Amino acid sequence: MKIKKAVFPVAGMGTRFLPATKASPKEMLPLIDKPLVQYVVEEAVASGIEQILFVTGRGKRAIEDHFDIAFELESVLNEKGKSHEAEEVRNIADMASMFYVRQKQALGLGHAILCAREFVGDEPFAVLLGDDIIDAGQPCLGQLLDVFERHGGPVLALEQVPMENISAYGCVKANMLSEGVYQVTDLVEKPKREDAPSDLAIIGRYVLTPGIFPILESQEPGKGGEIQLTDAIRKLSGGEEIYGCRFDGTRYDCGDKLGFLKATVDMALKRKEIKEEFVQFLRAKIA
Repeated sequence: MKIKKAVFPVAGMGTRFLPATKASPKEMLPLIDKPLVQYVVEEAVASGIEQILFVTGRGKRAIEDHFDIAFELESVLNEKGKSHEAEEVRNIADMASMFYVRQKQALGLGHAILCAREFVGDEPFAVLLGDDIIDAGQPCLGQLLDVFERHGGPVLALEQVPMENISAYGCVKANMLSEGVYQVTDLVEKPKREDAPSDLAIIGRYVLTPGIFPILESQEPGKGGEIQLTDAIRKLSGGEEIYGCRFDGTRYDCGDKLGFLKATVDMALKRKEIKEEFVQFLRAKIA
């Protein structure tokens, strides 16, 4: 089955970026000239996704407004002869069919996915986290979907991380099936370094099946008092084979200030219209 639906859990408060996120969603922080979440939506659409559900919370109205049609803005731009900019604005609203549901309590990523149950129905679906920006030739989600089509089971995006950082992630124990593709045999949420089964961390891209919902519905809160998605996938592995895809590309953790700055520099250097002046600026700063 071709996967056409994706879930974006965007209800988090973005506390690592306070005070910038006090009144504006973390996902709307600008990376050059687009908000973070737009990069991830574009990745999903480039991977074949047609319907997107945003699981939102308080103070996230800006996300809904961003992906809506802005008649007044388009009209002003067209009147000023800025037809290219007007088309760019309209294209944001036309990328996919957008839907929204409110996560009324901050009960964790697993609970946010559970809020998508009615939207998903009985289809497999994708999950993308809006602060993981992945620069790749083939979209990261597209790489996971290729693995899903070959093997037919849930797929997790995996990245090798230094062992001193592994306790910040869920991680997996896995057997390699082919280059970059693994069969997952166990999952651990934010283990201590000495307890981690590998250096393969789970990052913010998933392909899941609807079998995850009954597990999430009955699951007790785990670490941090939240319903952990990693714990639910571990239970799901008792009935379904779970796979991992060590994706080809560069990930930027844009929920972290340093990661956000790295993404800004690298993305700026990819823009032909600003690259030369920006390189000169950087060279002057480090000379």
